[in-house]
Amino acid sequence: MRIGIDLGGTKIEGIALSETGEELFRHRVVTPQGDYQGILQSIATLIRTIEDKVKEKSSIGVCTPGSLSPTTGLMRNSNSVCMNGKSVLIDLQDLLQREIRIANDANCFALSEAVDGAAKNASVVFGVIIGTGTGAGIVIDKKVLVGANAIAGEWGHNPLPWPMDIELPGPDCYCGKSGCIETWLSGPGIVRDHELHNNVFLDAETLDGKARFGDEEAAETLRRYEDRMARSLAHVINILDPDAIVLGGGMGNIKRLYKNVPEIWGAYAFSDSVKTKLVAPVHGDSSGVRGAAWLWNN
Repeated sequence: MRIGIDLGGTKIEGIALSETGEELFRHRVVTPQGDYQGILQSIATLIRTIEDKVKEKSSIGVCTPGSLSPTTGLMRNSNSVCMNGKSVLIDLQDLLQREIRIANDANCFALSEAVDGAAKNASVVFGVIIGTGTGAGIVIDKKVLVGANAIAGEWGHNPLPWPMDIELPGPDCYCGKSGCIETWLSGPGIVRDHELHNNVFLDAETLDGKARFGDEEAAETLRRYEDRMARSLAHVINILDPDAIVLGGGMGNIKRLYKNVPEIWGAYAFSDSVKTKLVAPVHGDSSGVRGAAWLWNN
């Protein structure tokens, strides 16, 4: 049996999976706000609750919104900011008196979909989460690629490829640079782009709905978005040549992307044909917690 824990900003979710991926038990608790020790204790209590329920001691994987620095071993870039700068892995292992594994949410998402999700038959998988930000994870032969700097898949902080004059220098990004892919493809990015062109504030879901019902301004915003996504993913295809790209997060709910983006990216990829598939996730919001459980594949 395997236990996966998904540490979120408002909730901590735990799941027990059989070795074949069958869900045995699931439970969630509220994330203590701004309380590092409280978060650790909540995770430990959740693990004990799961093991009491299934009557078995298990491997433990934890999905976090940040990542561990390979230099310091400390947490970085977590939106639960009280975790940043803390030795989360060591502290949890000391508390539980056993070995655990930790990975960021994009890696867990990609692993979940590569093991028994939308890309279960793929050898090389690029798993993208596009919502308020833009992150990604890479899985090769059902194992997460972490990288020497633990930043494999940080695609959102490369510049938008083949920019048009009107796209330069691009919006400012929180990372300190301008024109990052994230500033164009995130949910706030498409909202900003539509407002810039039409002086109307509409969220991504509304834009998708209006485009489906014939609104030309919304449709044009989505066409610009699709071309930018095609350019951005063509860069990934040129470097990684994945069998499948899984598109998660809120923007992954826009169904037209799965048809339109692959029709465009061939113009940018360095190949006479592109066999890479763009697919929707099978496990959706559960991919983080399921991917955490699968970390012991690595």
